[in-house]
Amino acid sequence: MTAAQTVRPAQTGPGIVDAHHHVWDLSVRDQDWISGDELAPLRRDFTLDDLVPEARAAGVTATVLVQTITVPEETPEFLALAAGSDLVAGVVGWTDLTAPDIAETLAGLRAGPGGEHLVGIRHQVQGEPDPRWLVGPEVLRGLSALADAGLVYDLVVKPHQLEAAVEAAERLPGLTFVLDHLGKPPIASGELAPWEQWIRRLAALPNTVCKLSGMVTEADWHSWTVAALRQYADTVLDAFGPRRLMFGSDWPVCGLAATYAEVIDVAGALTAGLDPAERHDVFTGTAVRTYGLHVTARPAPPQETPCA
Repeated sequence: MTAAQTVRPAQTGPGIVDAHHHVWDLSVRDQDWISGDELAPLRRDFTLDDLVPEARAAGVTATVLVQTITVPEETPEFLALAAGSDLVAGVVGWTDLTAPDIAETLAGLRAGPGGEHLVGIRHQVQGEPDPRWLVGPEVLRGLSALADAGLVYDLVVKPHQLEAAVEAAERLPGLTFVLDHLGKPPIASGELAPWEQWIRRLAALPNTVCKLSGMVTEADWHSWTVAALRQYADTVLDAFGPRRLMFGSDWPVCGLAATYAEVIDVAGALTAGLDPAERHDVFTGTAVRTYGLHVTARPAPPQETPCA
């Protein structure tokens, strides 16, 4: 872990976008997924007031706030929160993809307070017992409605669900699919197959993007190293390329294994071999382009032009 401390992505230029974090207030709504002794550190409130100092200290100037639970009330609450924040530039919310009136629901969200911050939708596919949930006819109809609305779809899946993710992305070329947390590879065991096979299949589709996020919590929380993460980061860098890879902290969940600053440092170490323009894509440009974020960010450094 200490090796990561020497490389800060902020050194390549200001304006890091954290494309994946959460907040919750347990007095407003329970987070029923936070159960058991291992997750006990998460069973408290985590608010923007907690995040802002850490994000600013790390050079983060904009974020994307992502849904946590599948209730319709959360998304308008997040949009209103974004409207009053100078940090949150976009919200990936939740709505029932199988509902016949999904188009009307999306229009209503956009018409409400902070609706201009709605950039995408996510569902906890990882919790669905059917590995082919994503390609059910009602779900595909809902995903098509997202494309019609100009939104993106965040994929939170486990490796055994990647095949269906590939099929869904193939069937809906007009919708951008953003893979959260590298598709949750088995980092703790050190295995690559069959995760790598499906990652490369997904990345071969031009309407897919991947988040460099959630890695430390898929590794051993107490003994992870940058070296243990590298083969997974290298796989997605090779498969998607920097222009389709974006950094996300997964705060506060990352706190089970690392601090916010450590997660930024790790991402910096894992991308240290990229040139400045490529690092700008990973830490700013890809998120801005994919989500259509309105943020103040310095342009990417110019690419070197080969001599004639």
